[in-house]
Amino acid sequence: MATGNIMANEEQVLVLTRVFDAPRELVFKAWTDPKRVAQWWGPHGFTNPVCELDVRPGGAILIHMRGPDGTVYPMTGVYQEVVQPERLVFTIAVLDANGNPMFEVLTTVTFAEQGGKTKQILRARVIKRTAQAAPYLKGMEAGWTQSLERLAESLAKA
Repeated sequence: MATGNIMANEEQVLVLTRVFDAPRELVFKAWTDPKRVAQWWGPHGFTNPVCELDVRPGGAILIHMRGPDGTVYPMTGVYQEVVQPERLVFTIAVLDANGNPMFEVLTTVTFAEQGGKTKQILRARVIKRTAQAAPYLKGMEAGWTQSLERLAESLAKA
């Protein structure tokens, strides 16, 4: 089964730091409870009709993001490391129309207690990509930034 031309990667890393006005345990839970993740994952206007998380090393991730125009963007992944409530490491692969990965991102999220608030550092590193991945990768920073804005809104309601 061909998966397109996976290219060696010129290093592409995104690092976003954000302080949430919520305790670390609550922020960690917002990242690991599928019902909560479904509320904030993806850019503004997106929903997640499928959000299945098996939060343990080797556990699977399956998320279908639906854009405002109805287009569904399926993604799969695997948890590499889960250290509650300090750290999550997982891969996410965004799939094409045939179910093949267009690109894969290794994401590390750390959570640090900061006077009743939580300092979160998200590091997303592209580890594999195909030629068709370019337009999606151009939007990675905006997508994560908007997701974290939605996470902040979700935490404010918790």
